[in-house]
This record gives sequence, structure tokens and C-alpha cells, in this order.
Amino acid sequence: MSIVITGNPGVGKHTIANEIAKRLELQILDINNIAKDSGLFERNEDTNDVDTTKLKKIINNKISKSTLVVGHLAPYVLSSEQIKKMIVLRRNPYDLISVYKKREYSNEKTRENTGSEILGIIAHDAINQFGTKVFQVDVTARSVLEVTDKVISIINGGDSSEDIDWLDLVAKHDDLKKFFAY
Repeated sequence: MSIVITGNPGVGKHTIANEIAKRLELQILDINNIAKDSGLFERNEDTNDVDTTKLKKIINNKISKSTLVVGHLAPYVLSSEQIKKMIVLRRNPYDLISVYKKREYSNEKTRENTGSEILGIIAHDAINQFGTKVFQVDVTARSVLEVTDKVISIINGGDSSEDIDWLDLVAKHDDLKKFFAY
């Protein structure tokens, strides 16, 4: 069974996965690279859509016991039997705005991704699919070393999931219109 690192774009999945892979001597299986190499990205305006049914079949043939799987699509292309633990990295949506500006995301793409983080879409979907195998980690204001240590502690059974609620934070700042077009 594999360890999985997932979360919205910009939360640090690949950075943390690389550190964990080094420490635990695991091979990384990057879901986005597999989708790209398999020609499964479909360009729509400023987003890339992926056929998750086809991707799931391809990944099923590539996953092994000692693999560290990384990618935001993990909850949608993996089965419970394939994973030991799934770590959902979460990041303050106000911090994500600056990440997306550096990546030159459009306003719509920024709003879509920050909205997903605020609502905890990936965390929610992961918990629905994998239950107690899912652990959330808030990466906000933590160094790569601190996050890596936390994730390794979870992998080893020595730490628990964090309770993360960005919706409450955004509502307190009266910023719902900043993140959601309604």
C-alpha cells in the first residue's frame, strides 16, 4: 500500500513529497506526470481537464507497495486498497492568492482553486473515499522541515489529523465575495 500526498495546487505537495521520498527512500509516482505522459490532459480555456476513469486504469498498473503518490487528483483515481495513508496538505487561502499570482493564474482559476481550498473539497472527497486513512495537515506558516516531520510522524502512526476550517476564517473577514463569484 502506498502513501499519498494530495491537496489543492500551491499547497506544497511536490516539495513535501520530495523530502519524504528522500527520507523514507520511496519512489514518487506523480499523477500529473502520468496524465500528461498519457495524453489525458484536455485544454479548456485556462484549465486542464483530465479523464479520471482512464487515468485510474493507468495508475492501477503503475502503483506498488513502496510508492509515494503525489497529486491533487489522488482522491479521484485511487482506491482504498491501494493506500495506507493519505495526507491532505491545506494552506490558508489568503496565502494561496500570492502563490497563484506568481504562477500567473487567471482571476477565475485563482478563485476556483482558493474556493476549493476554503470549502475543503479535496479533503472532503478524500475523507468520503478513504475514511480514517485521511489526515489533514495545515502547511501555513510552517517550514518544509516542520511539515515533513509532521507528515512522517503521521505515516509512522505518531500524530493525528488537524481540524482545518478556512470557511470560518473567510466569513469572519467578510471576504466570501473575494473568493466566490455569486
